[in-house]
Amino acid sequence: MAVQVVGGSLMTSDQTEHQAKSVGDSRWVVSYLPGRTLSLNQAVAALRAADHVVQLQACAASLGLTALEAARLASTERPWPPPHPPQFSAWAMSWAGVSR
Repeated sequence: MAVQVVGGSLMTSDQTEHQAKSVGDSRWVVSYLPGRTLSLNQAVAALRAADHVVQLQACAASLGLTALEAARLASTERPWPPPHPPQFSAWAMSWAGVSR
């Protein structure tokens, strides 16, 4: 995932065909965000997001899901609770030679 600025006016990525173009005054437009004008940092974030979508599509496909299905499930399903450490009874600790 590498976002590169080419000639100070074009931003590309090695993961996606989306691009950002400078429109002057330190502002950028991104190919998949028509009608929006962004800062340099926002344009970089937009291309990185597009990179992540490419990776998500590959992972989701291996699960038989679309990227949207995988994103929805991962963001809405509750995770399992953290595992609890094993609880040992006083009898088990004394049997193992552990004192309180």
